[in-house]
Amino acid sequence: MRVNHVGEVCAQALYTAQAMVTRDEHLREHLLEAAQEEMDHLAWTHQRLQDLGERPSLLNPLWFAGAFLIGTVAAKVSDRASLGFVEETENQVSLHLKSHLELLPAQDAPSRAVVSQMKADEERHAAAAVDAGALPVPPPARVLMKIASKVMTATAHHI
Repeated sequence: MRVNHVGEVCAQALYTAQAMVTRDEHLREHLLEAAQEEMDHLAWTHQRLQDLGERPSLLNPLWFAGAFLIGTVAAKVSDRASLGFVEETENQVSLHLKSHLELLPAQDAPSRAVVSQMKADEERHAAAAVDAGALPVPPPARVLMKIASKVMTATAHHI
């Protein structure tokens, strides 16, 4: 659950940075609405960590700063590039959540409910980005995003 919590910390940073940079008021509202849903996810994962007797990642400030920087850069390229980054990020997160659901014990109904709802929301965010005109993320950037995600996931398990 710590990894999912880190993902939500990053989502806050990404959406906040992107909303801060865009000049399109409608897109800003859309990004801030998604950020609010991600705030719910952050609260849910934090509560599950507490319920499970675990702690958040000690590197959360670093994750937030890095994600904020990435979100700012993506948004500075263009709104459509920023939306493409949202789509790719949410697609990768959805795949992670799907694999997490497969690993969660069937008897851990509270965690399964949280992860299932998060997965549905992330899929909706990706679809909304496409509907708003997202540009596909270039393959090299996708690879870099996957590598960064693997580093974050592996590190968040322990630190």
